[in-house]
Parts: sequence; structure tokens; C-alpha cells
Amino acid sequence: MERRHFLAGGATVAAGAALGAGPFQGVVAHAAKPGGTRGYGPLRPAPDLRDGQVRLHLPEGFRYRSFNPAGSELGDGHATPGKHDGMAAFRGRRGSVILVRNHEVNGPVGAFGDTSKAYDPAAGGGTCTLRVTPYGEVLDSGVSLSGTQMNCSGGPMPWGSWVTCEETVNGPDVGNDFSGGDNSKLTQKHGYLFEVPADRRAAPRPIRDAGRFAHEAAACDPRTGAVYLTEDNFGFASGFYRYLPPRNPLRAGRLLDGGRLQMLAVKNRPNADLSAGQPENAVYETTWVDIDDPDPTFTGTPSNDTAIQAVGNQGRAAGGAVFSRLEGAVHDRGVIYFVSTQGGAPVTQPVPSGFGDGRGQIWAYDTRSGRLRLVVESPGAEWLDLPDNITHSRRGSLVLCEDGEGDNYLRGLTTRGSLFDFARLVSVPGDAGAEFAGSTFSPDARTLYVNIQSNQGMTLAIWGPWHTGPF
Repeated sequence: MERRHFLAGGATVAAGAALGAGPFQGVVAHAAKPGGTRGYGPLRPAPDLRDGQVRLHLPEGFRYRSFNPAGSELGDGHATPGKHDGMAAFRGRRGSVILVRNHEVNGPVGAFGDTSKAYDPAAGGGTCTLRVTPYGEVLDSGVSLSGTQMNCSGGPMPWGSWVTCEETVNGPDVGNDFSGGDNSKLTQKHGYLFEVPADRRAAPRPIRDAGRFAHEAAACDPRTGAVYLTEDNFGFASGFYRYLPPRNPLRAGRLLDGGRLQMLAVKNRPNADLSAGQPENAVYETTWVDIDDPDPTFTGTPSNDTAIQAVGNQGRAAGGAVFSRLEGAVHDRGVIYFVSTQGGAPVTQPVPSGFGDGRGQIWAYDTRSGRLRLVVESPGAEWLDLPDNITHSRRGSLVLCEDGEGDNYLRGLTTRGSLFDFARLVSVPGDAGAEFAGSTFSPDARTLYVNIQSNQGMTLAIWGPWHTGPF
């Protein structure tokens, strides 16, 4: 029995007031209850077409193939790193799909691939780029960025690039972090955005003015060229940012350094605490405050805890709003949807150590009106358990990767506010920390690609009768 069977496959819960046309507008707040959408039906054990092993439970009619596991050889001869994380899909030639994928490797463990091309030869994170079929068959693959650290999520850019985000501020000027690695071995500062073109290896060039902080995700508004950024400051308050590049990247063809970094604030409510439980139909008028020093260099080797708050503290000193662990973000029709993983009212279930005691919130920022509204706040782990990465389907429903402490699910959130289970990750012996990450639909919406994020990580291609449900 799936753990949400008592919901009969769906539930409807808190959301914001109507602000105009589009997904999730005017969803009415309800208590969790049976009914709503059943998604694609109950989940059943499904064998992996690569080797027959059952890695997922999926609805009837859906199939999948895993590929490019950690340690396997890439097309350029290098070994695939572990910790597969954020990812985006781009249109390839002859019906193929190009995937650009993060690897969230931390610590000064040495760069993978050709170290002469690495940003920092001591750092073990980066990205790989693969060209695959809609059915998970690898046509080509290789290292596209190396020598970065903790590449967690990021975002696809409308001019054909992936922006990858470092979720750290490690560097030779910062004391060691929780991983225990010796930061003095690093040769470069970390905590930046890097652009990875979908069609070639990236120049390892940080976008320094987009901030040095624990970056998580990036989402671009194609109307203005602004790039919206989330911060997963695990033990402390997090902020929601935007980077205003010096030239619209859709015209420049890439994301330029030299722009302005800002943090979101609520009008007439300095340091509004949005990490706590929110009222029904919560809507806020917002403004933006400038970050004067987005790229600090530290003296005296401060602790990692001090350094990781340096940029956010500037925004909060100017009145910036407070969130709990901002993770996934995605743009859809003028709205940036983003996740607060531990946001919301405190619940009775244990919560991982960090800032916030809730089980998760989904927020929506309207780039035209500047209004911020709550889409969903989880009332408990049995309903929605620590959402993380996020993407959207062609029909506007959201796909949520859970990061809870029990079974991990891919969840669907329909535009009417109903949640449903789409996939359950089967526990991997000796790899209890495995979770879903990096979900992304192919450009033609035929295939959902997603990663299993772990030391034994891999990527999956999932396909089936999408037309029968909300995706």
C-alpha cells in the first residue's frame, strides 16, 4: 500500500487568492480530504528496461529505462561522477534530447574529467552533458563543466543554456564546512552561477555579481531577462533573489556578469517571516532591495556559518523577507514557482535539523504585478513531505521531487490544487539517502527525465500515456 493511499490518490489544500488567469489561480483552500484527481492511478512495481531491476513504482502503462549510472564511462572516456542532481532537457538533432546534468559533489576531492579545463582542480562538482533518445538510450556524453562544488540545482535558460548553481561558499578564504574537507586546498572561491551551453563544453566562468551564497535554483523571466534565484541556507534564514544582468541575455545570447543582485522584501513589512505558517489566501505586495557587495572576499578565514550568511545578511539589513530553505524554482507563463522545503507551521513529525519546522511550501511570484502568493503549505508529512526540485508539465501541473525521511516520491500538483503520487523510489540497500532530483520533461513532452541522487546515482527516462492525466 502506498503511504498516501488513504487520500484516494489526491487532496486539495491551501492556496492563494485569484490574481488573474493562469495555473493555480483562484484555488480555494480546503482541508486534505479524499477525492480530487487520482492522477494516473495506483502505483505498481515496474522493472527497469535496462536490467530488469525494480527501481520505481509507477502507474499502469508507464515504462522507464535507467542510464549513465555513477562510475560508468562517458563518451569522452571519463568516469561519470555521483550525486546526480538538477537537470534540464533541450532539443537535439534527429529527435534526440540533450540533457545537461549537475553533480552535487562537495569537498576538495579533485576535479573529474580533464583537470586542465577545470575551474578549480581541487573541486569535485560540475556538469555532464548527454544526448539521448526519448527512451533513455545514450547516443553521446561527456564532461561539460568541472572544478565547481556542490552543483545542486540551477535552471534552463530560454536562449539554450543551463545555469548551474553552487550550493556553497567554500573557498580558501573560508573555514571548513560540515563536510570536513580542507578548504585551504581549494584554489578558487565558490558559491556562484556558471552557464553551460547545451551544445558545447562551458567556459568555467563564474557570474560573480549574481552573488556568492548557497545557490540552489535559477529561473529566467524571458520578458525581462531577469534571473530569479533561490538560496538553500540550510541552518539559517534564506532569501529569494533576482539578478538583473547588464544586458538582456536573450539579446546577448548568454548571461553576462556585471549586473545587479537584489533580494525580495514585503512592502511595509521589513524582514517579513514567510518561513512560518501562513494564513489562507496569503498574498503579499513586494519590492526589491539591493545587495551592495554580492561577491565578498573574506579575511581572517571566518567560519563557514559566518561566510554563508554574508550576502543574505545584507539583504535582511535592508528589510528582505525571510524564508526557510528555498530550493527548486521554475518559470511558467510569467510566474516563478519556488519551493520552501521546510517552510510552514510546525508539525508533530521530526524535521531535519535546519531553519524551519514545517513540511514545505510552494510560492508563486508574479513577475508582472510583483505579487507573491502561497500556492500550497503542507499540513503534514503524510500529505507533502519536504518538496525539493520542481518542474512543470505542458498542461501547467507541477512535478515535485520529495526529500523526506521515509519513502521518496515524485508528486504531481494539478492546477486545481490536487496532489497525487506519480512515482515511488524503491529503497536501495546500502544507499538510504537516495532521492529524486532534477525532473525535467523533454521538449516534446513525451518523456520525463529524472535523477536518482545518491552515491550510486543514475538518470531515468519515463514515458507512457501522459494524455490520460494531469501532466
